Amino acid sequence: MATEKNRALDEKALGRAVARIGYEIIERNHGVQEVVLIGIRTRGVFLAQRIAAKVSQVEGIPVPVGELDITPFRDDRERDGETADLSQIPFPITGKRVVLVDDVIHTGRTVRAAIDALMARGRPQQIQLAALIDRGHRELPIRPDFVGKNLPTSNDETIQVHLRECDGEDYAAICAND
Repeated sequence: MATEKNRALDEKALGRAVARIGYEIIERNHGVQEVVLIGIRTRGVFLAQRIAAKVSQVEGIPVPVGELDITPFRDDRERDGETADLSQIPFPITGKRVVLVDDVIHTGRTVRAAIDALMARGRPQQIQLAALIDRGHRELPIRPDFVGKNLPTSNDETIQVHLRECDGEDYAAICAND
């Protein structure tokens, strides 16, 4: 159980962070002609949809969004071949600039699993990483290309992101582990 210590992002700040990530994706890629967004389940998917909406509004073209389930690729579980992959990526990723989207980056292990899951589906031209919150404490040499907010935390804390689509409201909180 975790006890909320303070709200790091309120609804408006979260919205600004999403918009900033969208603009940075456009700038870094000189437009979005070959860009696809793939959200890591669950909250990364909703963030990817929001970023895609912002990018589409600015650029005037739709940006494909997919959903990636990393469960079968996690390194903390045995690969039994029976774990269902619930990913939904209805477009080819080979030759595309894939922007992986997640809510919080911490150790980097989720992103490592996501890269394995993507490479099992094709060979993107490039993989970029967008995270709403970077809380530090990497265990792997992985760094996001786009960050909404850096929130250094202690190992005794967690970040909880709440999104309207699945939690009923938008905010991010730093929580103490009980």
